[in-house]
Amino acid sequence: MAQRSPRTSVTPTVRAGTVTGLAPPASRRLTLPPGAGFRFRSSDVEVVAIMRIGELARRAGVTPKAVRHYESLGLIVAARKANGYRDFREHDVRLVREIRLLGQLGIRADRTRPFLECLAAGGEHADDCPASLAGYRDAIDDLTGRIAELTARRTALTRRLREAAHRNGHAERTAAVLADVALHRPPTDLPVPVDDGAADHLPGRRMPQLTLPSTAGDSVRLHALGAGRSVVYLYPLTGRPEVDLPRGWDSIPGARGCTAQACDFRDHHHELVAAGAARVHGLSSQDTDYQREVVRRLKLPFTMLSDSDLRLASALGLPTFEVAGATLYRRLTLIVQHGVIEHVFHPVFPPDGHAEQVLRWLRQSCARPPSTTPPHAAPARRSEYS
Repeated sequence: MAQRSPRTSVTPTVRAGTVTGLAPPASRRLTLPPGAGFRFRSSDVEVVAIMRIGELARRAGVTPKAVRHYESLGLIVAARKANGYRDFREHDVRLVREIRLLGQLGIRADRTRPFLECLAAGGEHADDCPASLAGYRDAIDDLTGRIAELTARRTALTRRLREAAHRNGHAERTAAVLADVALHRPPTDLPVPVDDGAADHLPGRRMPQLTLPSTAGDSVRLHALGAGRSVVYLYPLTGRPEVDLPRGWDSIPGARGCTAQACDFRDHHHELVAAGAARVHGLSSQDTDYQREVVRRLKLPFTMLSDSDLRLASALGLPTFEVAGATLYRRLTLIVQHGVIEHVFHPVFPPDGHAEQVLRWLRQSCARPPSTTPPHAAPARRSEYS
């Protein structure tokens, strides 16, 4: 039997992230990741990339502290040198990446073992094994429990907020609390509504003969609002602290900001009256009981009108939109005098600054005294509710 020749001892050198070594029968050149070490065995030539903890952390997208934590849990095992340094291999990079990705899904590091064992067993993916699927189910159950707990806390907090907002004798504190409610501060990145001409036909139109219920407990005749100018602002719906807005609400141009708009009219109500507004009304398709709660909670000095059947929209051809199976008014404001629409604001944006816009218009109009003779008016569209 031929005697096997002893293995040749080869000393590799590192240049620019590569390993070059001479080994029988020819030169071998292999590329390694930057900063990686190596082990070299000849003559079959086995090269194993070895890296320190910093390189492993960088490539896996975590911190060295996280790598040490995973090692303390026994999820990865490093080879220890005599000087205490850790040596990690390419397989450890994939393990740490998997731990990080699972963590982003809400699976704690100490519960990733089934997924890592699946990889160690030769699985192409960490969730190819039955134990991994069970891990997913356990994580979903945990999240479901946490969601239920958080929902219960949210309900309790909003209930207490609502009680505090209605508690007598704490007006200043209530105002401070409400100032921090998200409903009062529309996001700054809301989509801006465009002027599509949907309200261009309204100036000069006579208000239809419609009577709507008011939050004051009486009824208001739109065709006979009274002497002087009336400000009637139409809005989609006001939210409540404990009730979620319809899905996708913030993505609808001009939808968000009804509570902020109501507060803006509240805060400028005295100035609006001084500038010539004999009265201010909010109008929406929400029912009177819902509107009455808003008036109480926000301490509005004016009344809301309920048009749940969208009768005014039918009579004047007002713009509306649909969301979550409901048809709602698009935001616009009517200035009415002598039963005729004198001016229209549409589109309205931003809603929390609209009262100032109306105030400026009223002050400019005050320079010329209101006519005592009703202007020529185009007839309102005939409505089945007239």
